[in-house]
Formats: sequence, structure tokens, C-alpha cells
Amino acid sequence: MKRTFFCLSFALVMFAWALPAHAGSYLASAALLLDETRRSNDWMQSHYGDTKLAEVLHDLSEARVKTGRKLLVPKEADKAHPHLLLALEVAERAMAAALEGEAKHFIRLCLQALDEERMFRAILSQQNMSLPELDKKK
Repeated sequence: MKRTFFCLSFALVMFAWALPAHAGSYLASAALLLDETRRSNDWMQSHYGDTKLAEVLHDLSEARVKTGRKLLVPKEADKAHPHLLLALEVAERAMAAALEGEAKHFIRLCLQALDEERMFRAILSQQNMSLPELDKKK
């Protein structure tokens, strides 16, 4: 009986540790995806017209969308996750617009991606969650 209680207690403790670790991994991944998206959008804005760069950034944005879709989403973030996906997908469409030379569409989509990111962060905040700060300098 004591052994069963001990095993059950151990399992509950491990489960409790696993949940925050899962949320932490999700939040760290989301922070990285959004940071890379913002950096790509900024870089394309300052180098607009460079079709080779637009092609590379579009490929990278497609990879971020694919990665975002594969993330394991913790229950606490299930309402926010669609906005992460929208931010990544809209940014991918922005890079496609840059590749096609559609400057106004590119800018509009970049702003829309930022709006989706803000919504993602706001919903996380309502759930008492936040994205980790990425190290700028070490």
C-alpha cells in the first residue's frame, strides 16, 4: 500500500513538473518564432526591392509557419495559439508580396502580422502567461 502511494505521489509530482516545462517550451518557441518574424519583416522593409533576399526570407517564413503548426500547445495557450499561427501566416504572405513587388500589400500585411502578435500576447497575458525575453547581449 505504501509503495503504491509512493509511486502515485511520484507520478503526480512528475506530471506537475511536466506541465510547466511544456508551457515553457511552447512559450520559448513562440518567442523565437515571433522574434525571427519581426526581424525578417524589418530587414525586408529596409532592403525592399532585393528579390534574392525576398526569396530567402519567404522560404524562412514558410518554415516558421510549418514549425508553428507543429508546436505542442499547452491547454493554457490554446486560445492564443491561433493568433500566433495567424501572425506567422500573414508574415509569410507579406514576404510573398515583397517577392512579387507589391509594396503596399507588403506593408499592410506586416502591420497585420504585428496586430496578430499583439493579440497573441494579450491573450497569453489574460492567462497569466508571457513570452520569455530573448537575450539581446551576453
